[in-house]
Amino acid sequence: MKITKDISIEELVDNVPQSVKYLMNEGIKCIACGEPIWGTLEEAAKEKGFNDEDIAKFVQELQEFADNPSKEVDEAGASIKVKKMDNNNKQSN
Repeated sequence: MKITKDISIEELVDNVPQSVKYLMNEGIKCIACGEPIWGTLEEAAKEKGFNDEDIAKFVQELQEFADNPSKEVDEAGASIKVKKMDNNNKQSN
């Protein structure tokens, strides 16, 4: 299976099971409240503030999972983006 930025989240999740955990580790939740999100990988990533370089990295890494179904997601290497709240409840990075 060929992974591109235009792959639908539904197709990605159906064909590359590791993609759910991988994307969650990256800050893109594929499944919320038991319902999958719709759209493409690129749309989901852009919605979360990722740039084209980040998306290219996701495509490359997800392709590795597609090519090697027994490969596990490395949680230690995951880069989770977290927004912190200050005392005035305003978001800051």
